[in-house]
Amino acid sequence: MSKKILISWLGITDLKAAGQVPSRPDEIIGDGPILGALKTLTFDELHLIHEQEQSKADAYVAWLAEYAAIKIVLFKCSLRSPIDFGDIHRVMDGYLEKLTAKEPGLDISIHLSPGTPSMTAVSILLGKTKYNTRFVQSTREKGGEFVTIPFDISAEYIPQLVKNADKKLTELSYSEAPLYAAFSDIITQNPEIKRIIQKAEKIAVRDVPALIMGESGTGKELFAKAIHNSSLRKGKPFITVNCGAIPKNLIDSELFGHIKGAFTGASNNKIGYFEAADSGTLFLDEFGELPEDAQVRLLRVLQSGEMSRVGDSGTIKVDVRVIAATNRNLSAEIALGRFREDLFYRVAVGIITLPPLRERTGDVAMLADYLMTKINQEAASQPGYINN
Repeated sequence: MSKKILISWLGITDLKAAGQVPSRPDEIIGDGPILGALKTLTFDELHLIHEQEQSKADAYVAWLAEYAAIKIVLFKCSLRSPIDFGDIHRVMDGYLEKLTAKEPGLDISIHLSPGTPSMTAVSILLGKTKYNTRFVQSTREKGGEFVTIPFDISAEYIPQLVKNADKKLTELSYSEAPLYAAFSDIITQNPEIKRIIQKAEKIAVRDVPALIMGESGTGKELFAKAIHNSSLRKGKPFITVNCGAIPKNLIDSELFGHIKGAFTGASNNKIGYFEAADSGTLFLDEFGELPEDAQVRLLRVLQSGEMSRVGDSGTIKVDVRVIAATNRNLSAEIALGRFREDLFYRVAVGIITLPPLRERTGDVAMLADYLMTKINQEAASQPGYINN
C-alpha cells in the first residue's frame, strides 16, 4: 500500500489554535485546519511547510503531537511575501519534486485550507498538472475531507494556452513592421538589398513622394516606416491605409473624411486619413487597388495640397508626404487603362523595387536564425518549454 502523505502550509489560524499567535476574544478558532483534518482523515506522514519563526513552528508541532499520533516533517522556507506567486511556486514545486523523486508512488494529498489564497492557487495548479495529487479542505463543522477539483487544467486549459501562444508565434512571420522601424532593422547580407537601403536613405531625406514595389512579403511596410523615421517628418504621424481593404463606397470618406449629414449614417463629423497624417506620412498600401474615380480625387489632393471632406464645400490644406506600395505591375496596369499614368508619375518620384526573398542570396539562413531567436523568446513562457 502506498504511503499516504499530507502536505500543508502552516497558517496563522493553526498557530492561533496552538496559542502561538494571539486571537481576538470573540474569535472562534477550534482545532485549526490541520488538526481538524487529522482528526477525520488518516495519513502516514504530515509535511508542514512554513515561513514562521522557528520557535513558533516547533511549539506548534509539539502541541499537535499531543492530539495526533502522526510523523511530522517540518520544512522551513524563505518567501519574500506570503502572496508572492513566484516564491510560493518555487518552494512548493521544489518540495514536491524532491519528495516524489525520493519515493516514487507516494499517495500525496495537499491541504488547501491553511495559508494564503496565493498558496492555495499554486497548490491547485501543481497538484492538477505536474504531480497529480489529491486535495483536502477543513471546516470547523466537518473537520477534514477530500475534495474534487471539477476541471482538468492539463486537458482543458494548457492546450488552449499553448494554442494561443502558437498563434502568437505564427504571427511573427507576418506581423506588422514596428512603428519605429529603422533601416538598421532590415536584416540582410545581400549586396542588392544593401544597395536598395542606401537608395532609400537618400530618398528619405528628400521630402518627396515615394513608390515601393515588390511582391507580398518583401518588406514594403518596413521600408516605408524606415523612410519616415529617417526623414524630417520623424516623430510626426505615420498613418497606414490598406487601399484594397476599403469598400468602394467608403473610400472618399476614409481618405478625406466627411461632415455630419453628408450621407445616410454620417451622424458626426469625421476626419479622414489625410487629415490624420497632416505634417507626417501617409502610407498607401495596396496602392494599385484604388478604383479610377478615387485615383482622380487623390491626384487632385497631391497636386494642390488641398482636400474637401465629403459633404463640405470648403477646402482644407494638408501637408502630407505620401509613400505608396503595390505588388502590381503598374506599368502594365497603365497600358491596360486600369491605372492613371499621371497619378503614377505624381507618386513615383522616388522608386524602390524590392526583390522577393528567393532572389536574396544569403538572406534565408540569416532570417531563419532571427525568427528562431524570436520564437524562442516568445516560447520561453510556454508550458513544457525546454531551452536547448
